[in-house]
Amino acid sequence: MSDAIEHEIPQTAGNSNEMELVGRESDVVPGRFGEPLQVTHVQYSRGGGNAAPKRPLFLCLHGWGSNEADLADMMRYIAPYNDYVSLRAPLTLQAAGTFAPGAYSWFHDCVPSGEDLDRDAFAAAMAIDDWVSQNVPEDRAVVPIGFSQGGLLAIHLLRVHPERYRASISLSGFLAPGLVRGTAPADDRIAPLNIPTFFGYGNSDTVIAKPELFAMSAWLDEHTFLTAKSYRGLDHSVSLDEFSDLRGWLAVHDIAPGIL
Repeated sequence: MSDAIEHEIPQTAGNSNEMELVGRESDVVPGRFGEPLQVTHVQYSRGGGNAAPKRPLFLCLHGWGSNEADLADMMRYIAPYNDYVSLRAPLTLQAAGTFAPGAYSWFHDCVPSGEDLDRDAFAAAMAIDDWVSQNVPEDRAVVPIGFSQGGLLAIHLLRVHPERYRASISLSGFLAPGLVRGTAPADDRIAPLNIPTFFGYGNSDTVIAKPELFAMSAWLDEHTFLTAKSYRGLDHSVSLDEFSDLRGWLAVHDIAPGIL
């Protein structure tokens, strides 16, 4: 987007507690599942993400093989009067043994499962939450919005620091199973907060299996104030109908003003 501002952030090493949750070596994306990560590239909306400081700030989290420009472009349809920050995932994908420009991932596989997913979800959520803690004033409301991997992380942020986030939006996301102790440390603190969540997905999704989508919806229904929408004929994607429903949901929860 023409009004975006991109910043690069120096890298630092992860702490010892994170290192205890590192798992096996990945054969898809170089590295180990659960290795500490850090956000190093961020795209801001107009005014450095501070043009409308009294409104909630959207935290955009892209999916596999994409980058920080992806959801940023979508924000003008969803909440054009709110600020956003769009984060680039730390892992660079490779094609034919070389780095693929503009293609990044939060996880060491497209759709990890089991303990691998737990470890990667925790590492990525901690990196995002650390970025928020260091760069967003504590009194600024933050609403994560993510697609696919980013959709999982928009929810997993609640599982590591639920008090920090005003609401959460998962588009075609899925759920970490919670098999590895310590990877969803705040699960028992979420429900009393009654955090509004929006979960949208296509009923013809060929990337995330239906049982995984249903598991996500059931978990959110138990732990949050959920609005779930399934879209007939939609694959692993988003749609204008979904955007319309999302705009209505944002207005109901006083997160973004309506579009005339």
